[in-house]
Amino acid sequence: MPPASTGASTLTVAASPQPSPVAAPVATAGSTAPDRLEPGRPGYRRMSFALFAAGVATFALLYSTQALLPAVSASFGATAGQASWTVSAATGALALCVLPLSALSERFGRRQMMTASLTVAVLVGLLVPFAPSLGWLIALRAVQGAALAGLPASAMAYLAEEVRPKALVAAIGLFVAGNSIGGMSGRILTGWIAQLWGWRAALGAVGLLAVACAVVFHFMIPRARNFTPGTLNPKALAKTVGGHLADPLLRRLYAIGALFMTVFGAVYTVIGYRLVEAPFNLPQGVVGSIFLVYLVGTVSSAAAGRLVARLGRRGALYLAVSTTAAGLLLSLADQLAAVLLGLVLITAGFFAGHAVASSSVSRTATKGRAQASALYQSAYYLGSSAGGTLGAVAFHAGGWAGTVSLGLLAVLGVVSITLYGTRAARAERRRLVPVTSVQHRGMASVQN
Repeated sequence: MPPASTGASTLTVAASPQPSPVAAPVATAGSTAPDRLEPGRPGYRRMSFALFAAGVATFALLYSTQALLPAVSASFGATAGQASWTVSAATGALALCVLPLSALSERFGRRQMMTASLTVAVLVGLLVPFAPSLGWLIALRAVQGAALAGLPASAMAYLAEEVRPKALVAAIGLFVAGNSIGGMSGRILTGWIAQLWGWRAALGAVGLLAVACAVVFHFMIPRARNFTPGTLNPKALAKTVGGHLADPLLRRLYAIGALFMTVFGAVYTVIGYRLVEAPFNLPQGVVGSIFLVYLVGTVSSAAAGRLVARLGRRGALYLAVSTTAAGLLLSLADQLAAVLLGLVLITAGFFAGHAVASSSVSRTATKGRAQASALYQSAYYLGSSAGGTLGAVAFHAGGWAGTVSLGLLAVLGVVSITLYGTRAARAERRRLVPVTSVQHRGMASVQN
């Protein structure tokens, strides 16, 4: 079984001659260093709790306006497409800044970068509720997204360096689970507070929640034991990034992450508009509570390690994408129960697929791991930005069916990429088998 979820060739970045962008490479994924963390060892629980809190803050801040889009539209007299930029600006800025900030983490450390990013994002989050216009709100959200860019890729690299390889998928799953809890709690909190006191008060509450998470992260995150800082080298960085982008295995993983997030961004950007309109006519607080389905994402992402162990990475991806597609089709019904079940399936499929794909990137790239994770995060959040904006445009043009059609196209893209990777893996095995057979025959003749 190849180390990545698409089933492509087993060649990894470690086999590439590309240098690391720092003077000393980080510890490899296959290291058996005795000070690596694993379940049951001191520090693992603190690390898990700290990164869980960081994940909560990241998604709570990043998507804080998503459940409030109908209220934001009404307040500023904006269309769904215009209001959706309060989400897309944040995710787009994160996508653009994640690579340079991850490079800085190679010099200054993963822990330091995560702490700085979270601190700046929280401070901006306390300013967001006071935005005087939609333009100012979008600008502040873009700054907030840029600040958060230093956290996701650094967190993935930190886990890959500090956690034993066998526990890596589960550890990343817990971080992704924190994302789902943050996304859920932020949306529920904003929904009910907005119904009572308005959307500005709701954004202020999310800012305070993020402050609490930042404090927990600061005091709980263990120091890095396997990180070696180095001098930034832009030329080497460019070669490392080029090496990752030249790897067909990593390219497929990046595309899969982007397409999964396109579905998720489109669905959750538009769902509020659908539910406040006929035939549902739900109030803002109830619409926010719909995001309780994020709990399903918490379970599916945390269980990704067991899913991979049972089905393999490709099997886990096929199951995730099938679940997502079924949820999209079910959500077309005009019955609230069917829509909710559809959202459950979409959420479960998305978080499982994301956990499998992101952990595959960390496991595949044994050099320049922060840059490999950063490229995945860039693709992932570009998919979110595109999904939010295109989903709103599709909703305006064709209603919920238009948004679902966009999601199904993205799902078809994931299936196509995974099938292509499976065929590539089989072709590689067929190419290698004759060589292996010849070698065995040659050894046998020598022995005889």
